[in-house]
Amino acid sequence: MKCPICKKEVKLGDPEMPFCSERCRLIDLGMWSSEEYRIPGPVADPGAGQTEEADDE
Repeated sequence: MKCPICKKEVKLGDPEMPFCSERCRLIDLGMWSSEEYRIPGPVADPGAGQTEEADDE
């Protein structure tokens, strides 16, 4: 298996699996926290959560 960040070879028993090192693991975590990775889903309708009462105000 290859590290998803640097593409180095990683063995199944390595402690940082699936990453080759703590550095690559932290880079991946940073990419998730800065929203560089996204899980696709349906586009939300911005007005879908409003009720009629909210519209009258």
